[in-house]
Amino acid sequence: DYSLKRWEAYSRYADSGHLPLDNNPVENCIRPVAIGKKNWLFAGSERGGRHAAVIYSLLLTARLNGLDPAAWLKDTLEKLPSWPHRQLDELLPLHALA
Repeated sequence: DYSLKRWEAYSRYADSGHLPLDNNPVENCIRPVAIGKKNWLFAGSERGGRHAAVIYSLLLTARLNGLDPAAWLKDTLEKLPSWPHRQLDELLPLHALA
């Protein structure tokens, strides 16, 4: 009964040859977010949750831009104490590629 109700979709898959049978690649991409939702409940406070979101966003932006997040973070934290306040945006992972 399950297969018969989805016969049209199965037929499209069989006829085309290039459509994926499942959506595992998409599920694998969103898995960290789904797992993180449960972990983020224990950020300690709303402020802690906001800080965690900022750090998570920066690290993922570094990774999406082809940088090693740990190396980028280490480099940024080493530069931060002596970096001019008005130029802090230059330390963001988007600028690290320039």
